[in-house]
Amino acid sequence: MSKYLLTAFLPILLSSFAYSQKPRARDLGIPFVGTPGILNAITDVAGVEVGHATIIEGSGINIAGKGPVRTGVTAIFPRGKKFSPVYANWYSLNGNGEMTGTTWVTESGFLETPIMITNTNSVGVVRDAVLKWYVDTNWYGDEDWWYTYPVVAETYDGFLNDIYGFHVKESHVLEAIKNAKSGPVQEGNVGGGTGMMTLGFKGGIGTSSRVVEFKNENFTVGVLVQSNFGTRKNLTIAGVPVGIEMIDTLNSEFHAPPNSRRKEGDGSIIVIVATDAPLLPHQLKRIVQRVPIGIGNTGGRGGNGSGDIFLAFSTANEGAFHRSEFSEVKSWPNDEITPLFEATAEAVEEAIINAMIAAETMEGVNGNKAYAIPHGLLQEVLKKYNRIK
Repeated sequence: MSKYLLTAFLPILLSSFAYSQKPRARDLGIPFVGTPGILNAITDVAGVEVGHATIIEGSGINIAGKGPVRTGVTAIFPRGKKFSPVYANWYSLNGNGEMTGTTWVTESGFLETPIMITNTNSVGVVRDAVLKWYVDTNWYGDEDWWYTYPVVAETYDGFLNDIYGFHVKESHVLEAIKNAKSGPVQEGNVGGGTGMMTLGFKGGIGTSSRVVEFKNENFTVGVLVQSNFGTRKNLTIAGVPVGIEMIDTLNSEFHAPPNSRRKEGDGSIIVIVATDAPLLPHQLKRIVQRVPIGIGNTGGRGGNGSGDIFLAFSTANEGAFHRSEFSEVKSWPNDEITPLFEATAEAVEEAIINAMIAAETMEGVNGNKAYAIPHGLLQEVLKKYNRIK
């Protein structure tokens, strides 16, 4: 489909998915740069599948091991549920967090496994469950393998979740894997993003995509974020200092006394970038290093207590992975790669805002509460700055 047909049919296609999804940033009229794919999601990259398992149980005073529980697991498969390694690389803006398996991704140039995202204290159980799933499903098929490094990332949800209750179990990992599919992606308080906060409001899972034309062919950059970072005063949407503009109203109407050691600005953000552009590992490193630009556009500053860790992969060059044979691959020309850099930053920015718009107010442990960003007030602020009508 040409970019002209894509642009013409995009509003109709997007509206057809609106009935099955929570509101998104564009539904409120928020303007963004760039052309999104049909779904405006990471799954616009053909083959990518996403699934969630969400755990919401209990309320009131936190009792370790009993709850309240506000957490989950998210699974991302680059080429569906089959062993088909993709070229990949990763980058950390601030390393106060975890993403397992990344040293071998950089060393080998390949991502051989799905990507799992959960809370900080559940990385181990998720990693073990995925490893067991490999064995039970013969993930590697006829491949001669004797080691594997599951990729599992995390952000901290202890403000709302009984994080030391260790509520994520093998069954939840298998549920997220089973639920992984192409098509629209659930956003907000779902999966690994269930108990997360962003820039002073409720956050969670968000996604977006961009289409780039090169040599009369369309390529897609898709992004998924588990967003849990930043301070309210820095929140910026469509270039508008929303956090500063809202501060008086929010201090009086959207405030619950915290019962937590969490400092304002602590948290993390995990960003996964997928593309069907034929990029080699060193080029994917260049792509993933542009992720912080999109985060910065929303008000992220890479604070000391934030684990800002990102991974990018390319679904092009399928069949490039061999253990004992030469491979012939395509490579994007470096002199023409800037539009992919721009697409990455644009999609990251929108994915973060989508996570916030879809998220709903949530009360968790000890009455701690994370408020959804008020859509009406946000629109008023954007109108004040002539960003929407």
